[in-house]
Amino acid sequence: MTGTQGEQPFSIYRFRWIGYGLLVLSFFDIIATFTPPNFLNPVWELQTIGALVERVPVPLLGLALIFFGEEIDRSNLEDLLLKFLSWLCVLLALLFLLMIPLGIVNTLKINNQNNQQISQQANQQLSQLKQVEERLTKGTPEDLKNLATELTKLGVQTNTQNPEELKKQILSRIDPAKQQLETQSKAVQSNQRLVLLKNSVKWVLGALISSVLFFTIWKGTDWAR
Repeated sequence: MTGTQGEQPFSIYRFRWIGYGLLVLSFFDIIATFTPPNFLNPVWELQTIGALVERVPVPLLGLALIFFGEEIDRSNLEDLLLKFLSWLCVLLALLFLLMIPLGIVNTLKINNQNNQQISQQANQQLSQLKQVEERLTKGTPEDLKNLATELTKLGVQTNTQNPEELKKQILSRIDPAKQQLETQSKAVQSNQRLVLLKNSVKWVLGALISSVLFFTIWKGTDWAR
C-alpha cells in the first residue's frame, strides 16, 4: 500500500512533463503554420484555420496532462505558470470561436474566386471558338487551308481538298465543343465547391468543438487562478 502511494506522485510528474513537452511541440508547430504569414488572403486564412483545428488535439492533451493532479506537489513558480495557462485556455477558446465566422466568410470568398476563374477560362476558350467561326465566315479558301493545317497540328483531321466541305466539318464541331466546354465548366465548379464545403464544414465544426473544450479546461481550472 505504501509503495503504491509513493509511486503515485512520480506518475503525476511524468504526466505533467509529457504535457509540457506536448505544449512546447505545439508551439513550434503553430509558428511553422503561420510562417510565412499571408493575412487577408482567404485561401491562406482558411487553410491556416484548418491546420490549427487539425493540430488542436495535441495542445488539448498537453494541457489536460499539465493540470492533472490539480494542486498536488506544485511549486510557487509552477503556480504562476498554471495561472497563465488557465487564462490562456479562455483566450484560445475565444480565438477558435472567432475562427468560425472567419472561416465561413473565407469559404464564400474562395467559392466566388473559383467560379470567376473557371468562368474566365471558359470565356477565353469560347472566344477562341468564335474567332474560328469568324475566320470560317470571312476567310478565303487559302485561309481555310491554313486553318485546316493548324487544326491538323492539333490532332483534328480535316479535308483540305474541298473548302466548302472543310467549312462544314469545322462548323459541325464548334457547337458540340461549346456545349462540352459549358458542361465541363459546370462540373469543375461543382467539384471544387463540394471539396471546399467539405473542408470548410469540418474545420468550422472543429473550431467550435475546440472552443468548447478550451473553455471547459478554463472553467475546470479555477483552482489554478
